[in-house]
Amino acid sequence: TALSGFYADWLWFKSVDFTSTWSTILGTKIFLFVVTGLLTASIVLTNVLIAYKRRPLYVPMTIEADNLERYRSQVEPIRRSLFIGGFIALFYFAGTSGSTLWSSWLLFKNSTDFGVKDPQFGLDISFFAFRLPMWQAIIGWAISTLVLATLASAFIHYMYGGIRTQVQTDRTTVAARVQISVLLGLIVLLKAVAYWFDRYALALKESKLITGLTYTDVNATLPAKAILSAIAVVCALLFFANIIRRSWILPAAGTALLVVSSVLIAGIYPGAIQQFQVKPSESSKEAPFIQRNIDATRA
Repeated sequence: TALSGFYADWLWFKSVDFTSTWSTILGTKIFLFVVTGLLTASIVLTNVLIAYKRRPLYVPMTIEADNLERYRSQVEPIRRSLFIGGFIALFYFAGTSGSTLWSSWLLFKNSTDFGVKDPQFGLDISFFAFRLPMWQAIIGWAISTLVLATLASAFIHYMYGGIRTQVQTDRTTVAARVQISVLLGLIVLLKAVAYWFDRYALALKESKLITGLTYTDVNATLPAKAILSAIAVVCALLFFANIIRRSWILPAAGTALLVVSSVLIAGIYPGAIQQFQVKPSESSKEAPFIQRNIDATRA
């Protein structure tokens, strides 16, 4: 059934002499499938392999360790098969997800300048039409891949005694602490980049009034995203500093600050601006932004 639809598509494109379009789409899907699948599987399983290679030789005797020893003894004989199976599964699912971005990738790859600048950011409109969606997709993929790599690495460290929840001191080995700190630091650093690109995405936001930035977006949400991006960079540095330090207190405090700030700065503050500054005189406050929308529509 799947092949019949595939063949029917080819026949349709052939009937209108556009088989080159069909082959371009197919080739792009295959390219993204392979690249996304390989990158995702390689990143995740490389971290799993590092966690396994850096496992402690001697594990303190606890009830928890005894229970895990039984699982380890069952996993060891089929470890290679599990690794290969995990690679294939990650390759397939990540590749399938990546191939759906074929249109965004082709727009990104073949982007052409409009010759018109955006009034807020001063960037060519082609950035928002062709490049921004792909950059956001890449950032989202990178974050999700690193989150998966972190969870898998933490699981392996726990399985082989690198993370010991029932021990009073030294609950993580040096190798476990370094690897998890680096991965979490990279995730938060990418989150900082995501916050920065969220600023540009406001130019495409659909609101009840217009498409694009409103008074609240320019005067509250834009600076809020920039502040959150800076806080996320500081939080990432705290995770990287944990490579040398032996305490999770500062990274945890930084993460808590980031969460609280995202609620207060990016949530409550713009809502307050909209309620108490914009609504009492909405027509005058929004007039310049409505005019931008009218000019863009006419253009």
